[in-house]
Amino acid sequence: MKCKICGSENIFEENGQFVCKSCGAKFFEAPTDDAEAVIKEAQEAIEAREAEKAAKAAEEAKAAEEAEAALRAEEARIAEQVLSEAENENSEPEEAAREAAEETEAEEAAEEAPQEVKIFEKGEPLYEAQKMADEPLEEPADEAEGAEAETAEEADEEGDGKKKKSAMREVLDFCLPIIIALIVAMLLKTFVFANAQVPTGSMLNTIQEGDRIIASRIEYNFHEPERYDIIIFKNPDDVAAHKDDPSHKVQFFVKRIIGLPGETVEIVNGVVYVTDKDGKSEQLKDDFVTACTPTGNYGPYEVPEGSYFVMGDNRENSVDSRFWTTTNYVDKNLIIGKVKFSYYPSVHKLE
Repeated sequence: MKCKICGSENIFEENGQFVCKSCGAKFFEAPTDDAEAVIKEAQEAIEAREAEKAAKAAEEAKAAEEAEAALRAEEARIAEQVLSEAENENSEPEEAAREAAEETEAEEAAEEAPQEVKIFEKGEPLYEAQKMADEPLEEPADEAEGAEAETAEEADEEGDGKKKKSAMREVLDFCLPIIIALIVAMLLKTFVFANAQVPTGSMLNTIQEGDRIIASRIEYNFHEPERYDIIIFKNPDDVAAHKDDPSHKVQFFVKRIIGLPGETVEIVNGVVYVTDKDGKSEQLKDDFVTACTPTGNYGPYEVPEGSYFVMGDNRENSVDSRFWTTTNYVDKNLIIGKVKFSYYPSVHKLE
């Protein structure tokens, strides 16, 4: 058997119908090999499909026409509504103008109409009252001039007072933002940030000589200092030498934390080893030491509680915990803050 549509022989029976697997055509009778019958049935199937498409297209066209008609009707309704509102708005001003014109005409007519004035004869009850009303009141010239002078003087004083208040207001408006900004800057510098310039190369190549840096004063309010933190602190030797001189300006140092409280630090041939409280030793990383090749043997140093062992990244040119005379450690109370970034000559984060 062959399909009447595509000629395929791949046909199977399903639910009393014959179905072509190639094109999906369905037949109620088994396809025959009669060419004319096949062609006729194919034409009929094609015509049926075309008719179905035409009907569907007609329905879609009808629906489009109905939608377009509805849209036009809605547009017409909106246009009529807008036109009606515009006419109402135009009519209101015209009516108001007409009423105003009528009122003006009435007032002019009343002013032009002759007024009847009754003159009383001498001896009548209202004669004296009319005579007094016709006579103009006169004020002494001196009193009038004095009142005018006082009024002018008061006006001048009031004007001068307003000018003074205006000038003071302008000065206050100009100075107030500057004063507020200065106060905020002082508070931030005193309680939040620390600004410093690094004068030496002890932290090369992490911090260059002459760099300006910013440290957070509040960093260690939330957690303890950690290994490898870069900190600003008061020089312990300088603090000890001038502890009785409160006016002395203490020298600040910038170094990196190496040993934590309770640890033992030892340097062998320039390599740093740390032993914790449990006796576990480890070699510390030194990838930030790039300006020199560390040498020398130092220690061991047993870091006290509440103190830290610090070193500069430029190990061969740094005055740090290895070389101080009064102590080898930085007490936590001497730490100003954790260095966060450099802002001059370039802005970059410091770690």
